[in-house]
Amino acid sequence: MDSLYDIKGKNIAITGGAGVLCGSMAKRLSQAGARVSVLDFSIDKARKLCEDINGTGETAFAVEVNVLEKESVHKAIETAHDKMGGIDVLINGAGGNRKEATTSDKLSFFDLSEEAVKQVFDLNFVGTLLPCQIAGKYMAQAGNGVILNISSMNAFRPLTKIPAYSAAKAAISNFTQWLAVHMCRNYSPKIRVNALAPGFFLTEQNRFLLTDENTGDLTPRGKTIIDHTPMARFGSPEDLAGTVLWLVSNASEFVTGIVVPVDGGFSAFSGV
Repeated sequence: MDSLYDIKGKNIAITGGAGVLCGSMAKRLSQAGARVSVLDFSIDKARKLCEDINGTGETAFAVEVNVLEKESVHKAIETAHDKMGGIDVLINGAGGNRKEATTSDKLSFFDLSEEAVKQVFDLNFVGTLLPCQIAGKYMAQAGNGVILNISSMNAFRPLTKIPAYSAAKAAISNFTQWLAVHMCRNYSPKIRVNALAPGFFLTEQNRFLLTDENTGDLTPRGKTIIDHTPMARFGSPEDLAGTVLWLVSNASEFVTGIVVPVDGGFSAFSGV
């Protein structure tokens, strides 16, 4: 069984790699023997993470990228490819939400900023599509590879207050299925494309919605989420590690085009 999950020597590029969730993935995957390139808009955070990883004897490289600019993505993927000697796996973790694209008592749906909505949609969807184009071309040439996108529970069940983020994540789920078929039928059945749909994890992007900025206590929204999560807690970044390892390893070699919830049972609970 161990050989099924063996990723020693695999070359993995992670966009948004210095963030809370993807930073944890980078650490776990490097501990499992993979070489990891941490692609992030914040190069200082990426370097700090890679210093931590390399300090424990694993191998990681920091690469600056703006996932909304194709030339920047091309340069970053090429740099990661050259540093690691190839790209076997692409994890698209860049994304996030904005307050200006979130409804509240002070900001109605009718007054949401068009620019903020576009920024949220582009960061999540276009910021996934462009790396798939660049890294996917390497995989098409090699005839194998794995792409893992990051969707969300919002794609299954749209949540109140975050229309732009929910729509963008739904687009990622749909695109994941489309790309899985496209790569198999046009290039190689050994190229797999799947997605994770994390449930509720406390990150810098959603903390303002789930906890009080002054006290740290749960907001009414945060309490409602916990009440509707059978496991009665938010996820921790480490909760994604097992599913990520499964989807990037040979243990899932007949799995493509799926979106896997990692949500503590949230999607299974009707609230009754």
